[in-house]
Amino acid sequence: MDRAWLELPGFRGLLLRLGLLTTLQAGAVMLQALGLAAAVATLFHGGTGAEAALGLALFGGGWCVRHTLIWLERRTADRFAERTAEALRVRLTETFFHMGPVAAAREGSGRLVTLAMDGIDRVRVYLELAIPRVIGMAVGTTLLIAAVAWLDAVSALILAVSLPVLIAFFILMGLAARRQADRQWQSHRLLAHHFTDALRGLRTLRELGRSRAHGRTVEAVSEQHRGATMRLLRVAFLSSFTLDFFSMLAVAFVAVGLGLRLIDGAIGLERALAVLVLAPEVFVPVRMLGTDYHASLDGKEAWADARRILDERRRPGGGASDQDGRPGVPLSDEREGETPASASPVGADACGVRARSPIRPFVVPPARVDRGVLPDLPSLHDVGVDGEDGPRLTGIRAELPPQALRIGIVGASGSGKSTLLDVLSGFVRPDRGELRLDGRTPGISEVESWQRRIAYIPQQPYLFARTLADNVRFYAPEAQDEEVRAAIEAANLGPLLRQLPDGLEARIGEGGRALSGGQAQRVALARALVGGRSTVLLDEPTAHLDIETEWELKATILQALHGKRMFIATHRLHWMADMDWVWVMERGRLVEAGTPAQLLERRGRYYSMLTNREEEGRDDIHIDRQAR
Repeated sequence: MDRAWLELPGFRGLLLRLGLLTTLQAGAVMLQALGLAAAVATLFHGGTGAEAALGLALFGGGWCVRHTLIWLERRTADRFAERTAEALRVRLTETFFHMGPVAAAREGSGRLVTLAMDGIDRVRVYLELAIPRVIGMAVGTTLLIAAVAWLDAVSALILAVSLPVLIAFFILMGLAARRQADRQWQSHRLLAHHFTDALRGLRTLRELGRSRAHGRTVEAVSEQHRGATMRLLRVAFLSSFTLDFFSMLAVAFVAVGLGLRLIDGAIGLERALAVLVLAPEVFVPVRMLGTDYHASLDGKEAWADARRILDERRRPGGGASDQDGRPGVPLSDEREGETPASASPVGADACGVRARSPIRPFVVPPARVDRGVLPDLPSLHDVGVDGEDGPRLTGIRAELPPQALRIGIVGASGSGKSTLLDVLSGFVRPDRGELRLDGRTPGISEVESWQRRIAYIPQQPYLFARTLADNVRFYAPEAQDEEVRAAIEAANLGPLLRQLPDGLEARIGEGGRALSGGQAQRVALARALVGGRSTVLLDEPTAHLDIETEWELKATILQALHGKRMFIATHRLHWMADMDWVWVMERGRLVEAGTPAQLLERRGRYYSMLTNREEEGRDDIHIDRQAR
């Protein structure tokens, strides 16, 4: 029995119900055997049909009771499996919201979709088959052997000796089947991943003339999956043959022994017939477990995958939850005037999943506000993050002045800027060191509460194939149209809105109105505003834009996020003149930190980057000379 079953809600009650039903089934089988043996023995000794009627009635009654109990057992197990699978699907989907873009990219979006849809269906089949079979083998087989022992101790001894041998072969064949099932499930996930990626990038593949080549790749992966499935079926059939062979051999030994003792008069005909009827029934639970074991192996693999992802969520940095695995609740010290934010975390843009959240009113920020002190001041203490090809961050130690609202993270490509943002968001757990909030090490629920107060604007925001209003309502699905319009105007999307014939109900994304890169970034900005998040993370928001669009978007971002804390990772140095604090990254290390004026006075790495680009005549640098 899988120990993880004990953690399932309602499992102990299910165990008692199935144990009782299995016990009653064993009694019904015993009633069938005794009734049939009595009827046959009566007729054999020359009795009339009326004399054998009682035995036949017992047999018929036992048959009806047995199959009624089997139906109840299946219904009980099916309901439990369906309820558990749906709850698992909900928890798994919630976990996807909390994983963030890094974990989603590591797992593969196609694999996550396959696990949440097809995988959970397989888990349901696994639970509804495996749990009754394990209980049936443990309870039913024991009771039937005890019944045989009551009738004939010698036959019970033969069955008791044969059963461990049968189980040993079943385990050996099961191990071989498990290896094949692992390969088959991995090939299934790979096929789903390739197929999902092909669907998403079909337009790009067609434009590049690579659709046929990628089709051949999908065909090769499909053939690999077919081969893995056939190998698994081969092992399953061999295992079934082994179980049938040894069970028939054991029954044959019992029959031979009964026949010899029946000739010698050591046992009566009725008792011998009852034992002979019960002997095959002893092996039925084991054979059914073996048959359904192979039918549910892929479900067991999906179950293990789902549990692994849920366990990751329970750790700070891997997504947060309470001890019981349910979504964590916000801290009790919610800031005055705030309501809990959406359950969608930062990074949900990159996951391509939609969340639900309470409404948080959006107010267009005034042109000038007093820059006070915002809560949730993050700090990094000797943070290190390892990647597949070596350290991504090493010894990051950084603190911020409480008044710093605009923080720039600058460095060359590959210097660790995006990884640093992932650590700040709480979606990457440092391999060394820790992230602190307001000087405290956050617990599991605190990490989730922090994530609920963050909005993330990636380099290429994902636009859903829905209306403009739905895309803007990403963090607050129940926001009113007035809030959405205010956010759109603040993000400088008003001209686009007035051009659309259907206004807020105009469809964008795939199959709808195509938006430019700058417009997509403005949609992401409007999302952050409607969500009411106090902290916004931006990862290279203007890297793919032309310089004129970049400067227009820059002005919009700075105005719209006025009064919020903003972290922006970029290699565009012209952003730094508007920052309160700058972190300079190089090869995974934080080499400098300070205000732009302080960094220029030090004439260190930041000054070198700035002067080198000025000498190159780059037009993306416009530094306020007074800051120097």
